[in-house]
Amino acid sequence: MLLLVVEDDAAIYEPLVAALRRNGFEVHHTRLGAQAVGMVRDHNPDVMLLDLGLPDFEGLEVLKQVRRISDVPIIIATARGDETDRIVGLELGADDYVVKPYSVRELAARIRAISRRRRTEQQMGTERLVVDRSRRRVQLDGHEVELTAKEFELLAVLAEEPGRAVTRQELFSRVWDPVWVGSGKSLDVHVATLRRKLGDSSLIETVRGVGYRLASS
Repeated sequence: MLLLVVEDDAAIYEPLVAALRRNGFEVHHTRLGAQAVGMVRDHNPDVMLLDLGLPDFEGLEVLKQVRRISDVPIIIATARGDETDRIVGLELGADDYVVKPYSVRELAARIRAISRRRRTEQQMGTERLVVDRSRRRVQLDGHEVELTAKEFELLAVLAEEPGRAVTRQELFSRVWDPVWVGSGKSLDVHVATLRRKLGDSSLIETVRGVGYRLASS
């Protein structure tokens, strides 16, 4: 798997690149946003790790330019932990957002998770449902399905492994908040709305006492 690391701080990228290579990844690196866009075009990496504070231009601008030419999965890896930065990054097309300092083990796990999602998208693209995380779009039988942000995230989590029962706690943790203390009915309401928008309630199955799963066929 080819990774493109876009990071300008040598104290971060030198040990990071070495550790990722020890974890079995092929890694290309650049300090510059402009060069990163060209490397995406020329090398077609499998995943891009993008810092927001770059010396030539803002990382979010790199994200926008890359999204014009590629649907490569992008993980923003930055010291900026503000909720606004997270929301803007995800809305511009990032697939994930991690805040420094992070462990290489966690980062490698996130990279592999995104790779699994991409394989799911490619597999499901030949079937009825297409969930495109990079563009945050859903198509069913070739028709666009308009979803809210929470509805999209809920469907995307279920679509990572069709047929796997995803617990209610995992859905709350990943779609709402790791320490969610709101009403459990919120999940059920979102699932009901999602089923209605998809127009086929059989696509999302209830697993009694556990949670929900996306039908595998």
